[in-house]
Amino acid sequence: MDQLQHELLELICTTCNLHDVDLASIGPDDPLIGPDSPLGTDSLDALEIAVTVQKEYGVRMDSENTSRVVLQSVTHLADYIRANR
Repeated sequence: MDQLQHELLELICTTCNLHDVDLASIGPDDPLIGPDSPLGTDSLDALEIAVTVQKEYGVRMDSENTSRVVLQSVTHLADYIRANR
Protein backbone atom coordinates (compact mmCIF):
# COMPACT_ATOMS: atom_id res chain seq x y z
CA MET A 1 0.00 0.00 0.00
CA ASP A 2 1.47 3.37 -0.97
CA GLN A 3 1.37 6.56 1.11
CA LEU A 4 -1.80 8.01 -0.45
CA GLN A 5 -3.66 4.71 -0.06
CA HIS A 6 -2.67 4.48 3.60
CA GLU A 7 -3.65 8.13 4.15
CA LEU A 8 -7.04 7.47 2.54
CA LEU A 9 -7.66 4.41 4.67
CA GLU A 10 -6.94 6.43 7.81
CA LEU A 11 -9.22 9.21 6.56
CA ILE A 12 -12.02 6.72 5.89
CA CYS A 13 -11.68 5.23 9.38
CA THR A 14 -11.81 8.70 10.94
CA THR A 15 -14.73 9.84 8.77
CA CYS A 16 -16.79 6.73 9.48
CA ASN A 17 -15.81 6.51 13.18
CA LEU A 18 -14.15 3.12 12.75
CA HIS A 19 -11.97 2.85 15.83
CA ASP A 20 -11.34 -0.89 16.13
CA VAL A 21 -9.94 -1.46 12.62
CA ASP A 22 -6.53 -3.05 12.18
CA LEU A 23 -5.29 -1.06 9.19
CA ALA A 24 -2.57 -3.62 8.53
CA SER A 25 -5.24 -6.24 7.85
CA ILE A 26 -6.89 -4.18 5.08
CA GLY A 27 -5.56 -4.75 1.59
CA PRO A 28 -5.48 -2.04 -1.08
CA ASP A 29 -7.91 -4.02 -3.25
CA ASP A 30 -10.36 -5.03 -0.49
CA PRO A 31 -13.90 -3.68 -1.00
CA LEU A 32 -14.49 -0.37 0.80
CA ILE A 33 -18.28 -0.50 0.89
CA GLY A 34 -20.83 -3.26 1.35
CA PRO A 35 -21.18 -6.66 2.97
CA ASP A 36 -17.80 -7.89 1.70
CA SER A 37 -15.94 -4.91 3.11
CA PRO A 38 -13.65 -5.66 6.05
CA LEU A 39 -14.54 -2.16 7.28
CA GLY A 40 -18.27 -2.91 7.57
CA THR A 41 -19.21 0.30 5.79
CA ASP A 42 -22.49 0.95 3.95
CA SER A 43 -23.99 3.40 1.46
CA LEU A 44 -24.32 6.18 4.05
CA ASP A 45 -20.63 5.81 4.82
CA ALA A 46 -19.94 6.01 1.07
CA LEU A 47 -21.63 9.40 0.96
CA GLU A 48 -19.58 10.62 3.92
CA ILE A 49 -16.39 9.36 2.27
CA ALA A 50 -17.23 11.12 -1.01
CA VAL A 51 -17.87 14.42 0.80
CA THR A 52 -14.67 14.12 2.83
CA VAL A 53 -12.57 13.29 -0.25
CA GLN A 54 -13.99 16.35 -2.00
CA LYS A 55 -13.11 18.57 0.98
CA GLU A 56 -9.65 17.13 1.57
CA TYR A 57 -8.46 16.60 -2.01
CA GLY A 58 -10.67 18.88 -4.10
CA VAL A 59 -11.85 15.91 -6.15
CA ARG A 60 -15.54 15.52 -6.85
CA MET A 61 -17.38 12.33 -7.74
CA ASP A 62 -20.05 13.57 -10.16
CA SER A 63 -22.51 10.70 -10.17
CA GLU A 64 -23.62 7.63 -8.27
CA ASN A 65 -22.08 5.42 -10.96
CA THR A 66 -18.74 7.19 -10.64
CA SER A 67 -18.72 6.84 -6.87
CA ARG A 68 -19.56 3.13 -7.09
CA VAL A 69 -16.53 2.55 -9.29
CA VAL A 70 -14.21 4.87 -7.37
CA LEU A 71 -15.17 3.49 -3.95
CA GLN A 72 -14.59 -0.14 -4.91
CA SER A 73 -11.23 -0.12 -3.14
CA VAL A 74 -8.51 2.11 -1.74
CA THR A 75 -6.56 1.49 -4.97
CA HIS A 76 -9.44 2.76 -7.13
CA LEU A 77 -9.96 5.78 -4.89
CA ALA A 78 -6.26 6.72 -4.87
CA ASP A 79 -6.03 6.34 -8.66
CA TYR A 80 -9.11 8.54 -9.13
CA ILE A 81 -7.67 11.26 -6.88
CA ARG A 82 -4.33 11.20 -8.71
CA ALA A 83 -6.05 11.43 -12.10
CA ASN A 84 -8.43 14.24 -11.11
CA ARG A 85 -6.43 16.55 -8.86
